[in-house]
Amino acid sequence: MTTSARSDSAVDPTKLQRTLKRPVPLRQSVYEALMEMIIDGTLHPGQHLVEVELAGVLGVSRQPVREALQHLHNEGWVDLRPGFGAMVHVPAEDEVDQLLAARAAVESESARLAARHSDKERVAKLRDLCRTGLTCFETGDVDGAVRTNAELHSLVTEMSENKFLIQFAAQVDRRVRWYYTPVAEIRGEASWHEHSRLVEAIAAGNEDAAAQVMREHTEHTREAYHATQLAK
Repeated sequence: MTTSARSDSAVDPTKLQRTLKRPVPLRQSVYEALMEMIIDGTLHPGQHLVEVELAGVLGVSRQPVREALQHLHNEGWVDLRPGFGAMVHVPAEDEVDQLLAARAAVESESARLAARHSDKERVAKLRDLCRTGLTCFETGDVDGAVRTNAELHSLVTEMSENKFLIQFAAQVDRRVRWYYTPVAEIRGEASWHEHSRLVEAIAAGNEDAAAQVMREHTEHTREAYHATQLAK
């Protein structure tokens, strides 16, 4: 055996390098932080975003904040106005309607397929999420209720076993959470009772009932959002 022979188990350095992940750029971390602040209402619609203030809050320089704001603007979370600066985007009525209508179509189909593919383990998880969400409502934990709501809807979509529905739901998840946060308290207990009806329809394998409950549920959320806007 020659010294130039290489064992089949030897690691190819080029392949090893491709598996390594580089640290997330600072601008990406700032982008994620600012987006979450918008979603949870820390930064509210119409609020003027001052780079130096945001940099101070996040403990970074102005440059990554400026880059993050441009990224957020490109995705419709922030409006950039010449001579004035950046502001948190204020969703238009038709904008909300369009997203929630698309969500209703996707999630009603997801619920129908979830009923077809339901299993005891995931149904048990859905029931646990319903209990957690109701507890969050009863204790006034709005952030917890919004987070649990997102987890439940995400699991229902996962149960559809349709990769395209899953991908679309993931794309709109953050914006749906943004629209849902202001109405979480209004929807409150009724929302979690609707979730419970949905879970029982899925558990029973009743595809039509699961789709109908989800369609009604998303419509109630849309109505609640518009009611909050009229009350302002």
